[in-house]
Amino acid sequence: MDKIPMTREGADALEKELKNLKSVERPAVIEAISEARAHGDLSENAEYSAAKERQSFIEGRIQELEAVISAIQIIDPSSMTGTTVRFGARVVVYDEGADIEMSYQIVGHYEANADNGLISLNAPMARAMIGKSKGDLVEVRTPQGVKSYEIVEVIYG
Repeated sequence: MDKIPMTREGADALEKELKNLKSVERPAVIEAISEARAHGDLSENAEYSAAKERQSFIEGRIQELEAVISAIQIIDPSSMTGTTVRFGARVVVYDEGADIEMSYQIVGHYEANADNGLISLNAPMARAMIGKSKGDLVEVRTPQGVKSYEIVEVIYG
């Protein structure tokens, strides 16, 4: 598996989720399956079916997280400097059409959360900004058409 770029915060969040799944969720679903079995006929037992489905989801997520965590390459934005947009940068952009400034940090796929201003390295907005510098204009294709943004500031750290 190729290395997966990620910030320390993103890696910590995945490790916390994995620990929770293994130490809290997995034992709870095993207990729920055990209780459902005690109710008798498993073929008509909705609680048993739901618990088995939950167990399947948890085990799949554990496997996914273990694979991702083993391939993480931590990138520390605080050790970077400059005005060129790269992974880990917090970028302040001016939306010319809406006349507002917005701030995004470019992070790995598994830690992206657009509602919190964390956009995936693979997102169209991030791809348009990578390699650009303060003062540059970027154009991003959106479902509403092409939008233009000016890079106002590039912050590392």
